[in-house]
Amino acid sequence: MAGFDSPHILIFLLIIPLIYYLHNKVRIQKKNEAIKFSNLAFIKSALGDTKKSKRDIHLFYLSLLTIGLMIIGFANPHIPLEQTKEGVSVVLVMDVSGSMQAEDYAPSRLEAAKSSAEILINSLKSKDYAGIVTFESGATTAAYLSPDKEKVIEKLHNIAQKDGSTAIGDGLSLGIDMASSIPNMKKIIILISDGVNNAGYISPEEAIQYAKANNIQVYTIGMGSNSQVLLGYDWFGNPQYAELDEATLQTIAESTGGKYFKSIDDKTLDEIYRNIGENIKRDKEETNIKDWFFFAAFLTLLIQMYYRYGKGRILQ
Repeated sequence: MAGFDSPHILIFLLIIPLIYYLHNKVRIQKKNEAIKFSNLAFIKSALGDTKKSKRDIHLFYLSLLTIGLMIIGFANPHIPLEQTKEGVSVVLVMDVSGSMQAEDYAPSRLEAAKSSAEILINSLKSKDYAGIVTFESGATTAAYLSPDKEKVIEKLHNIAQKDGSTAIGDGLSLGIDMASSIPNMKKIIILISDGVNNAGYISPEEAIQYAKANNIQVYTIGMGSNSQVLLGYDWFGNPQYAELDEATLQTIAESTGGKYFKSIDDKTLDEIYRNIGENIKRDKEETNIKDWFFFAAFLTLLIQMYYRYGKGRILQ
């Protein structure tokens, strides 16, 4: 929204109607005195010729306009623009637990997630920052928040498969810490997982409250297939399947103002990341426009000088 940094200064605008009132009062008084003396020469002197009178009125109004523009300028007005100068902080929180080695995505879920994440990072603008957090039984930083997209992508390529469980709450919390490390920037987290939270110290519910407290928007992506994916067998020979907790990922997204996406193969995953990158909303920037008003005041001053001393100037 448009506004003023020093709105109290606008009270001085009340001077303008006061000056206008006093000016009219003096003019009326001058006319009345001229009529009272009933002297034709005095009346002409008091009222002046029509052309000069109109010019004097124009000069008076220009003076009021100059004063008004300068007062508004001193109040430091600002309006919103389309982008923030600082850009957006985007943190990728990636699941690297044992289930991400499933091969229903080519060549594996993790490798497909890394390839799709690269699409997102490349879609970011020059002033945006990107960082990566990985999680399994715990969470760790894979790439610190940086505007250097090539370095972040290099770190992305180096992410390796782990065999641990799934600590969604820990991963999201570390992502929040990273996103909050640079102030005065919009913060977005993109969390991708294919499992159920079954490890870590921080629950997804606690991480949600942490994200809301820091005004961070979280997009979540659930990786899975239309059919069950066999991961292996336990010690007793029972089959182990990949499980996706869509309800938790949906709750995280909805509670933080983000959106949940379901991916069923590497093609849909690419499209999801591409859409997120293209649709990141950037906060409007409050930009000070006081110089516009000072420049306008300067122009009105030049116009007054032209009226007084330029072509067809008033001869006293």
